[in-house]
Amino acid sequence: MDLRSRLSELMRYYDRRAPEYEELYYRTDPLRRGELERAAATMRNCLEERRVLELACGTGYWTERLVGCVRSVLAVDSSSEMLSLARRKKLPRDVVDYSLADAYHLESINGEFDGGMANFWLSHVPKSILGRFVDGFHKRLGPGAVVFMMDNFQIAGYGGEFIRVAGSEDTFRRRELQDGSSHEIIKNYYDEAELRRLLSPHADGLEVHAGEYYWWLNYRVAEKDVGSGVASGF
Repeated sequence: MDLRSRLSELMRYYDRRAPEYEELYYRTDPLRRGELERAAATMRNCLEERRVLELACGTGYWTERLVGCVRSVLAVDSSSEMLSLARRKKLPRDVVDYSLADAYHLESINGEFDGGMANFWLSHVPKSILGRFVDGFHKRLGPGAVVFMMDNFQIAGYGGEFIRVAGSEDTFRRRELQDGSSHEIIKNYYDEAELRRLLSPHADGLEVHAGEYYWWLNYRVAEKDVGSGVASGF
């Protein structure tokens, strides 16, 4: 399966997963729930009073947790089904707006931002275009903007069948949904050292927080890292 097909499959997966997506945030495991709360507190603290561009907003679970601390948030997703559920939360219109858009082509998004957020998204970015994504995100935000990201650590036996494909630098998960469909999606995992190697050249004041299940981080976009940005197409 080529890159474009992989990205299309990821979009189909999230369109079909939308009705059940938020179940993952309501597991009874106190450690997992505690890490999510700690991450949310860090997120609100570092993005306070910012104009936030949120990528891969999904059903708006994290968007809702920004309300009350940010000046504004534009919540972006490429899944129309996810955005439909996010809009049903009826978050305040003077704070939250939505856009159906591609995280790899942010030049089409209107607005000015001094904060960026991408939760549970980095693991879905193919490694062949990872640098392009980071460059494009930073260019759209501008120097000095605060960025917050969060994602999973790899946990054995959790998250569906783990798959390696010969000749691919990406790894994958096979996910079974409640509607009976099966999807093989890109899911790349990073440890703390890898996150630092990836982002330190682009970031000022990088802070990486590592729990048992999740990592979360924040930094400011470095002045030197707002160059050419995302190339068009794949």
